[in-house]
Amino acid sequence: MKTYIRSVFLVLGLALAVMSIVTTTQFRLAELRRGLNQEPSTVTVRDRERQLKCMADNIYYEAATEPPEGKLAVGQVVMNRVAHPAFPKDPCQVIYQRNNFYQTVVCQFSWLCDGSVGRRPVHPERYQESMDAAKMVLLEGFRMPSLKDALFYHADYVNPRWGKVQVAKIGRHIFYKQPEKRDGNI
Repeated sequence: MKTYIRSVFLVLGLALAVMSIVTTTQFRLAELRRGLNQEPSTVTVRDRERQLKCMADNIYYEAATEPPEGKLAVGQVVMNRVAHPAFPKDPCQVIYQRNNFYQTVVCQFSWLCDGSVGRRPVHPERYQESMDAAKMVLLEGFRMPSLKDALFYHADYVNPRWGKVQVAKIGRHIFYKQPEKRDGNI
């Protein structure tokens, strides 16, 4: 009889433990859904693969010889633009965006206008580093706090005379944000 009672209590204890785990898990999932308050993503796997290739190509051609932080920074500028209302909402559209400036087509990223776009990467290990950086920025959401507002950059050996605010220098690139708009009151 003692063994029977122990068995009943053991089964009841296990049932309560399982119910507790299930209830806690359901509660936590509901809490996460409420906290995220996000719509389901409409980005397909094919879209994401295309975006990842665009990002890796851009990082490679813009920053192949830069340190890892420089590669991540170039990727972050693209994603900062995606999040900014003045730019397209897709990384590939940001990268391939062109502007007409005094009847001249200007690429947002130099490699798209200098002929590199038609070439295959010649350094597989550097391309893999670029792909890894693209994955960190695009898929994992990696961001450097110092570049949270950076929308522009250029190599340190050119001087475009931008009226922008410098926020960082990483490797051979200088990163900028837009200056704050003033309302006329100084």
